[in-house]
Amino acid sequence: MTARLPTDSLPDTTLPAGWAEALKPLLEPGEKVSSWVAPDLDQNLHFVPGALVLTSARLLARAPGETDWLAWPLTPSLSLPHRDHAGVGTIELFDGPVRLACWHHTLGMTPAVRRMSDLFATLQKLIADPNLHIEPPVAACPACGTPFAPDSDECAVCNEDAPGPSSTWALLRLARFARPYRTHLAVGFLLTLMSTAASLVPPYLTMPLMDKILIPFQNGQPINYDLVALYLTGLVVSALLAWLLSWARTYLLAWVSERIGAGLRTTTFTHLQTLSLQYFGGKRTGDLMARIGSETDRINLFLSLHLLDFANDVLMIVMTAAILLSIDPWLALTTLVPLPLIMWMINIVRGRLRHGFEKVDRAWADVTNVLADTIPGIRVVKAFAQEHREVARFRDANDRYLSVNDRINKVWALFAPTVTFLTEIGLLVVWIFGISQVASSTITVGVLAAFLAYIGRFYTRLDSMSRIVSHTQQAAAGAKRIFDILDHVSSVPDAQRPVPLERVEGNIEIRNAGFRYGSRVVLRNVSFNIGAGEMIGLVGHSGSGKSSLVNLICRFYDVTEGGIRVDGVDIRSFSLTAYRQNIGIVLQEPYLFFGTIAENIAYGKPEATREEIVAAARAARAHEFILRLPQGYDSLVGERGQALSGGERQRISIARALLIDPRILILDEATSSVDTTTEMEIQEALDNLIQGRTTIAIAHRLSTLRKADRLVVLDRGQIVEIGQHEELLARRGAYYALYEAQNQKNEEDEVVVSAPKTTDQVNHA
Repeated sequence: MTARLPTDSLPDTTLPAGWAEALKPLLEPGEKVSSWVAPDLDQNLHFVPGALVLTSARLLARAPGETDWLAWPLTPSLSLPHRDHAGVGTIELFDGPVRLACWHHTLGMTPAVRRMSDLFATLQKLIADPNLHIEPPVAACPACGTPFAPDSDECAVCNEDAPGPSSTWALLRLARFARPYRTHLAVGFLLTLMSTAASLVPPYLTMPLMDKILIPFQNGQPINYDLVALYLTGLVVSALLAWLLSWARTYLLAWVSERIGAGLRTTTFTHLQTLSLQYFGGKRTGDLMARIGSETDRINLFLSLHLLDFANDVLMIVMTAAILLSIDPWLALTTLVPLPLIMWMINIVRGRLRHGFEKVDRAWADVTNVLADTIPGIRVVKAFAQEHREVARFRDANDRYLSVNDRINKVWALFAPTVTFLTEIGLLVVWIFGISQVASSTITVGVLAAFLAYIGRFYTRLDSMSRIVSHTQQAAAGAKRIFDILDHVSSVPDAQRPVPLERVEGNIEIRNAGFRYGSRVVLRNVSFNIGAGEMIGLVGHSGSGKSSLVNLICRFYDVTEGGIRVDGVDIRSFSLTAYRQNIGIVLQEPYLFFGTIAENIAYGKPEATREEIVAAARAARAHEFILRLPQGYDSLVGERGQALSGGERQRISIARALLIDPRILILDEATSSVDTTTEMEIQEALDNLIQGRTTIAIAHRLSTLRKADRLVVLDRGQIVEIGQHEELLARRGAYYALYEAQNQKNEEDEVVVSAPKTTDQVNHA
């Protein structure tokens, strides 16, 4: 008989259709399903769907690939812990110390599993004390397990591409980039006001030309040529003045907008450099390039051209309206007939265009991502003959971009002609009303002619203002995407009041350090000390946490638990720049920038002399092969160093690290890309260079770490052994197993290499 619990505060959930039918006959009256997950890995870590259901009374499970359900009634001794490591999550059911069952899942299910584990703990509390008041848990998304925001039933993760709040206000945030040019903008506004006023003079002069010269002439009166000359001179002067002021205004504001755009690009790129590696791990290169490149160009175009036109249109409409009202208020009011409908249409279309242009930006980023992936990786593309596949990827992304643009164009194609049609209707109303006014002698023909000239400009500007909606929403969408970068706070913040760092001795103390990447636990409870000048080797299987530990020491990431101290000071108290200037690192995959060999070696010390560069290259055993190149140290390495071999790139990266003479040297698989002969040359150089320098080396070839003072053996994110090479071999533990496995593999490789060739092989050769 299962326990009866007061579960009113527990959530109710809907099971998948197949599960609901299978469980319906198994559930007891009043038993409530509160949580479920679908473990997707079997005991051999193969992808096989399973089922795990938590009710108010029991835990029900169906093993991956099975149809029968197992049940465990909830008792006080049960527990349901959850852990994850190396990309695999594990759920275990214990009855005291005895494990009853175990399920595995991929990390994408971790939020839902944690929610079930928390709910299981809540039920256990209710079993211990049925009168206990339990706060209702926060509702969560059934798809991904993300908790809903208060008063919301929408998932922020699943709906991250859904339209957000208006991005138009992002344009106002550009004001801080315009602040240094306040004087220029004020002068530009004054020039705009003056040029607009000058352009409104010619229609006003048509009234006396009609009423005082042309109409009297038709009635038999002579023409006053002095008066004609005066009015025509006024037309010419006003036109020239409007042209000159408009040119000065356009040039000045374009000059300002270019500098605002340049400042925006520089600020965004500078902020990107301050963000941690964790941010870049979740972003695509093409997307970031599109934001800094095309988005800022679009904002520049808006500021230099469209915003200028908009300001001119507003001034023209306001000043024209004032003149029209001064000429004839009733006739002026007829011009406003289509205005309410136009404003209503603008308000509707504005939102649709904003959402559309945000989708366009994302679609264009996808196109750029394909380029950013394919062009640097063109060697891999051609090596695997995947040109057609990459062309298909680009075509799909381009088609999506085209489709999104087509949807926007459908909206805009209807909106713009409709505004034009309404303005034509308004002009027709003015003609009808104006003719009736002339017929009743309320106004003269000259007044009507001037009125029509002004009304033509009024409606032209109104039509132009309606078209600015599209450009505004484009620029707003781009500004929003840029400020998404600028608003991001680094997960590795720089110290507010950094501790001065004059000289690093190299004592490193790691205490109870833990690190979690997203929902995945990478390191836990790591503790050991490294003395100044000591060489430490980090060994372990792939995924054991070696590189992650090095990243924490370099402070590419911050520990989530515990701390790391250098010379007795927490590294989070140092300035990031000052701290990293004392660290030389050679990565497992050497990266070279496009440029000369000398420039790449001197990357960490741009002011280095040629003698210093050559000395570093000699120490890294790179000098000889560099001299064999056509231009020596001035030879171009190509994009990402593609003009060099893997071993040559690695030796240049070693020289780059050695040039800065670091107090702490990090070698992350520094010899993994070189052959045995080259490895011996580099090892000879490293033997001299590690003297007096704290060195942390990672290597899969355990033979390269024999000279290390100590070896730290990691497994599943934890330290399992620490000691010297001979000492660890004598223990016959984890290091011994690694060493024996590698020796066996080396022997097998030697047998394969030295095996005599068969007749067929010889003939084929």
